[in-house]
Amino acid sequence: MRTIISIVGKSSSGKTTLLEKLIAELKRRGHKVAIVKHSHHADPLDTAEKDTWRFTQAGSELSAINSLDHLAIYRRMDHFFDPQEISRFILWDYDIILTEGFKGSPYPKIEVRRAAQGQELLTDPRQLIAVVTDEPVELEVPQYTHDDLAGIADLIESRINISNNGSDFEVVVNGDSLPTPPALQDLLTRTLFAMIPGIQGNGVKSLHVSLRRKS
Repeated sequence: MRTIISIVGKSSSGKTTLLEKLIAELKRRGHKVAIVKHSHHADPLDTAEKDTWRFTQAGSELSAINSLDHLAIYRRMDHFFDPQEISRFILWDYDIILTEGFKGSPYPKIEVRRAAQGQELLTDPRQLIAVVTDEPVELEVPQYTHDDLAGIADLIESRINISNNGSDFEVVVNGDSLPTPPALQDLLTRTLFAMIPGIQGNGVKSLHVSLRRKS
């Protein structure tokens, strides 16, 4: 599974600004980054009277618009998607998901804070991998200033390298990831490469197999 790290903090703490800079820095280092922002609002993201909005109103479960330089997808939802669920939906064309928010999620977190907003942190210290702060806090985790972009990116990059070491193999059934021992991963990988015509194992960067039953 790909690395997921949540950037959390109080309003106006600098989360969005930090994420903008981190995206650019990680891209400069050769990483593909996906961003997921948590919103508590139910307002539609697709504006009224656009074609995709009209298709959704007509009953489409998913509407997409594909232009020369981007793809936008609108999907009906009846619950909040967890970042891991989102990672399975958008597949594996990225190295890491950074989220803005999701402070209640179980994923490792970097909390962004400013001393003027008070001493209390939002995050369970056991989930913190770092704090970005303008004043030191009494926690045994790495602490960075808001301007130490290289240090923060180094920390995230180390997480990417640990998580993505070797092959990334995942079996998902009905939205749930099933544990697959290394021996089974190796067997299934070699079997797929041997059975599918025209592919060479060393040249395959990603392979997705989907099975959907209607009943």
